[in-house]
Amino acid sequence: MKTSEESICSNVISASSRKSEEGEETLLTDPFPNPFPELIPSTVSSLVSDCLLPWTKSGATQVIKVYNEDNTSRAVEVPTDITARDICQLFVMKNHCIDDHSWTLFEQLSHPGIERTIEDHESVMEVLSGWGMDTESRLYFRKNYAKYEFFNKPLDFFPDHMVSLSSETNGIMNHSQLIQTFLNSSTCPEIHGHLHAKEQGRKSWKKFYFVLRRSGLYFSNKGTSKEPRHLQFIAEFSDGDVYTLLSAKKIHGAPTDYGFCVKSTKHGSPRDLKLLCADDEQTRTCWVTAMRLFKYGLQLYQNFIQPHQKQKTSPMRSISENSLVAMDFSGHKSRVIENPSEALSVAVEEGLSWRRKSCHRLSSHGSPSTSQSPMSNIALHMAQPWFHSKLSRDEAHRLITQQGLIDGVFLLRDSQSNPKTFVLSLCHTQRIKHFQILPVDDEGDLFYSLDDGHTRFTDLIQLVEFYQLNRGVLPCKLKHHCARITL
Repeated sequence: MKTSEESICSNVISASSRKSEEGEETLLTDPFPNPFPELIPSTVSSLVSDCLLPWTKSGATQVIKVYNEDNTSRAVEVPTDITARDICQLFVMKNHCIDDHSWTLFEQLSHPGIERTIEDHESVMEVLSGWGMDTESRLYFRKNYAKYEFFNKPLDFFPDHMVSLSSETNGIMNHSQLIQTFLNSSTCPEIHGHLHAKEQGRKSWKKFYFVLRRSGLYFSNKGTSKEPRHLQFIAEFSDGDVYTLLSAKKIHGAPTDYGFCVKSTKHGSPRDLKLLCADDEQTRTCWVTAMRLFKYGLQLYQNFIQPHQKQKTSPMRSISENSLVAMDFSGHKSRVIENPSEALSVAVEEGLSWRRKSCHRLSSHGSPSTSQSPMSNIALHMAQPWFHSKLSRDEAHRLITQQGLIDGVFLLRDSQSNPKTFVLSLCHTQRIKHFQILPVDDEGDLFYSLDDGHTRFTDLIQLVEFYQLNRGVLPCKLKHHCARITL
């Protein structure tokens, strides 16, 4: 007999997302009304309503396999018209994850060693149909905090020296103007700069001056000249996708590891790949992001705002949320706490009390010690989603890169060089930096510090919470932790 959760999941699996005849404009309308209000109560979970109501039944289904970072996989039966966003919502439900709109489906082609973000609106079956006989290609489900970050901070993604705006914009480079030039088909933003390119049929790479416009990608055969007679066409994006190279140096012999390529959807041969390579991560990110915007334009912005619109237009709360109130049991009679500030302070105090009790309980099972024993500290942070235990520096670098090179993406891990210390790995300005967390012994009490003992914390949880609110000695606050899940 199925549980209610299994029934919900099975309904989600058999659901699909269809486009109406109006096309893209339907993404900006209100969610579909409930056609059977007597069957679905108004207090149904917002997550379930978002997943079930917009979808319609589809008879044709297909089994697909999806992987995560540690290469564990899960096979699910889905409708043939399901989108990447639908699959992400399905796995969020199955794994009880928080849907912060950063969960992403990736396409990884193993033979050429390339991968890309499958956009939320894309048909997954159309992506799979392009694999042909390559049975080693995979779908990956993981975080990608940088997926739509360029809408929030476009100037971080498009440096001044790489972007030229049309005369209609009067050369103004600000937040709103820059986004509008990419979304408005009448304006002509241009990305330009030097890139390494692999010559067709050769192993050598050569540096050229490239220009990216709405009409496609070009390179100049005469220095940095942009005259039409000197620009040679390379690729367009109506029938192509942009991928990043997983091991540019090792697999493709590139001069750096910041490789990317344009792959035609009409040709499956690796020889048809337009292989390119940047000198740094910021340059590669600029080119890849611009190519995504030129191909999908306004559709990407609709993908970005759609989840937030659902939250505003469907402010439904779950049954459990409606039944929870803040209570005070400290007096002779219990009372409901109606003041939000008082409720928050009580919640914080209960959290601290729970932590103190946990430390005392853990230390009582070992040798006689204070509540701040090393064992209790380790036991507390080991269960945190941001702690990745025995992770090497290279593995930490790869994990953060996979989940998005934006400010504040972080993880904590054991130090490989000093077993008694820990390391905070943090992304800032698209670079990953590593900070050693040192133990400080003060008259038998153990503390942790990032600044040689000036700021001390009784455990790593307290340290992370502090730097989520305060930058301190770090270049930026801790914002997004790298999380791994088991499918």
